[in-house]
Amino acid sequence: MGKGKDVRVTIILECTSCVRNDIKKESAGISRYITQKNRHNTPSRLELRKFCPYCYKHTIHGEIKK
Repeated sequence: MGKGKDVRVTIILECTSCVRNDIKKESAGISRYITQKNRHNTPSRLELRKFCPYCYKHTIHGEIKK
């Protein structure tokens, strides 16, 4: 059996404010979280509010490609 069309897929969430501030070199890094989502229930890209240790606040983390 191949791993072609699994219902639950592993995704990476990345802080959107760290990515924008990385140009200015204000933050020391980019916050990333690894989680899973159901492909049938949420076909679009996922965005969640998570804590960013580099910004020291809760920011929106968006789904990125692997």
